[in-house]
Amino acid sequence: MEYTLFEEYIVLQALLKEIGVIQSGGAIKSFLQETPVFLNGEKEERRRKKIRIGDEIRIPSQGITIVILEPSESEMKQYQEEKIEKERVAQLVKKMNKDLKKSSQKPKSAKENKGKNAPVRFPGT
Repeated sequence: MEYTLFEEYIVLQALLKEIGVIQSGGAIKSFLQETPVFLNGEKEERRRKKIRIGDEIRIPSQGITIVILEPSESEMKQYQEEKIEKERVAQLVKKMNKDLKKSSQKPKSAKENKGKNAPVRFPGT
């Protein structure tokens, strides 16, 4: 299996989760205790171990070999464009949430509060 790495590194935990070997980040601890994982031929038990371009991860019990590759120029360009778009959308969502929070926290007028906080009065008392 080949994995294209777009950043400087990826931690072992994130890599195994991303390719579907483990279901969650929390599962990595027990997975590494029960299953031998080899990084460049040496047994690796650190879940936060940085994996870089050119590294090879082997999980013999599952018959998995992962080779970390460098992206081509076109792949890198597409990745950068997608990353910029995600950041733009995240900023828009953040602004919309901020605006929504402001509009829902408008101070209530005295007339609106009068009926809601006034004590209940019964006739004849």
